[in-house]
Amino acid sequence: MSESAQWEAAEPGVKRRIYPPGTSLMMMEVHFEEGAEGYLHAHPHEQLSYCLRGSLEFSVDGEKSIIRAGETIVIPGGAVHGVVALEPSALLDCFTPLREDLLKR
Repeated sequence: MSESAQWEAAEPGVKRRIYPPGTSLMMMEVHFEEGAEGYLHAHPHEQLSYCLRGSLEFSVDGEKSIIRAGETIVIPGGAVHGVVALEPSALLDCFTPLREDLLKR
């Protein structure tokens, strides 16, 4: 694995690792402690999140939904979104186009 696949802290109780990207698609694994939050934010990239384990409550443009292991949620580019882990959980997030803001840290 390259250096970009090392675990790093995100928000409190949240860690992530960003995998080496393709030319227009990238993937990131995110682990949450119970109650940990991915704060509300927006970016122009389309995002697909797949729940690897646990359950999480997403807010996308004010609409709440819960996903559990084996389920996905699509977040359109520009949507204000965030997430709260209802139990210890893990996500696999995919983005297109590349999130240069994450890759160039």
